[in-house]
Amino acid sequence: MVLLFLTMIPLDKGPSFSPYVARVLDIIDKSGLEYAINPMGTVIEGEYDEVMALVGKCFEALREDSERISITMKIDYRKGDSSRLKSKIEKVESVLGRTIKKS
Repeated sequence: MVLLFLTMIPLDKGPSFSPYVARVLDIIDKSGLEYAINPMGTVIEGEYDEVMALVGKCFEALREDSERISITMKIDYRKGDSSRLKSKIEKVESVLGRTIKKS
């Protein structure tokens, strides 16, 4: 299982990327994979091949009308573990003995 942090933005679209972020998030939402968004990117959970295929779909959607795209990815693989999107936060909260603010 992997957790993949993704930020994908077209650099040739002016100061606001909201319509393009929304386009990418629509694809991610319809994928059926678990994900969480925050102001700086999206974390997607799934098997490596399915997550990377999803990144490819997002890229192709932006490439249709963008001449320059910036992509930031970070991947955390852990054999056999699932539901890490929530359990990693729950573990930190357990150590702290309290809940933490989530986006």
